[in-house]
Amino acid sequence: MRILSGMRATGKLHLGHVLVLEDWKKLQDEGNETFFFVADWHALTTHKEESHIIYQSTLDIVRGYLAAGIDPEKSVIFVQSAIKEHAELYLLFNMLVSVSRLERIPTYKDLKENLENRDLSTAGFLTYPVLQTADILIYKATGVPVGEDQVYHIELSREIARRFNNLYKEIFPEPKPLVTRIPKLPGTDGRKMSKSYGNIIMIDENSESLKKKIMPMMTDPARMRRTDPGNPEKCPVWDYHKAFTHKNQELNWVANGCKTADIGCVQCKKLLLKNMEERLKPIWEKYSKISDKDVLNVIHEGNKKASNIAQKTLAEVREAMNLRW
Repeated sequence: MRILSGMRATGKLHLGHVLVLEDWKKLQDEGNETFFFVADWHALTTHKEESHIIYQSTLDIVRGYLAAGIDPEKSVIFVQSAIKEHAELYLLFNMLVSVSRLERIPTYKDLKENLENRDLSTAGFLTYPVLQTADILIYKATGVPVGEDQVYHIELSREIARRFNNLYKEIFPEPKPLVTRIPKLPGTDGRKMSKSYGNIIMIDENSESLKKKIMPMMTDPARMRRTDPGNPEKCPVWDYHKAFTHKNQELNWVANGCKTADIGCVQCKKLLLKNMEERLKPIWEKYSKISDKDVLNVIHEGNKKASNIAQKTLAEVREAMNLRW
C-alpha cells in the first residue's frame, strides 16, 4: 500500500503529534511505501499573517519526524511547496468540484465557527480539501492516515478521483482513509490543548519540564480530599494514561484506585510520569542531536524523490486533459 500523510507547518510538534507519528512509524515498518510531508502551503490557510514561522516550523517538524523514527531510508520525507506539481494539480482539480460541495464539508463549518480570531473568508481556506486531494493523488496514494474529523476530506478525494477518471482517463486510485485511533489529549489544565492557553506539552521537553507540567495537572473536581472517590472519565490525567500507560494491570490500578480512593492523585500522576518518560526519552535524545543541516539534507533528498513521482503523474494528467504544451 502506498501511504501519504502530512502535518501543517504552524509550530513545533506536541504530544498529540507524537502519538500520530507512532502510527506512521508502524505503517512504515510494516513495509508500506510511505510518503510523509510538511504542509507549508496548508499552513497559510489559517496562519497567513504568521508566515515568518513557517520555515523554522518546517525544520522542527521534520526533526520531530526523524526523532520519532520516521526513516528517510524507508520513507520519502519532503516539503509540499517544493513540489510545484501539487499546485498545478490543485488548479485542475478545482475545475471538478463545486463551491456548494466544499461548503458542505463539516470541518469547513466547524473551523469557521471556532476560529473567530482568524480570517477564514478566503478561497484558499474553502478549497483546502482540494489541495489536500492534490497532495494525495499526485503520488497515487491508496491509504491516508487521518483522524475521524478528516474522513470527509478523503471522501472528497475519492469523489474527485472518480470524476477525473470518468471524464478523462483512469489514472488515480480512490484513496482509503486509515482512521487513527489516537486518544484526544486535553491541555494540562483540562481545556482544549492550545498554545494560547500555555497548556501544551511539546515534543522537545525534558524530564524536569515534563514533571512541572504533569504534577500540577487538574484532576476530577469531585476529589477535593485524598479520601474522596473520583471518576477517571472526568479526569484529564486519565486521558493521558490511556495514551501512555499500556499495561492493563496499571490502567486497572489507576481506574479502580481512583473510584475507591485507594490511591491519591499524586500516586496516579507519578505512574503517568514514569510511563511518559519511558516513551518520550528516546525521542528527546534523538531530537536534541539532529541539526538543521541534517534536516535539510533529508528534505533535499526527499524532495528529489517526491518530485520525480509528481512529474510523472502530472505528465499523465496533462496528456489525459489534452494540455500538451
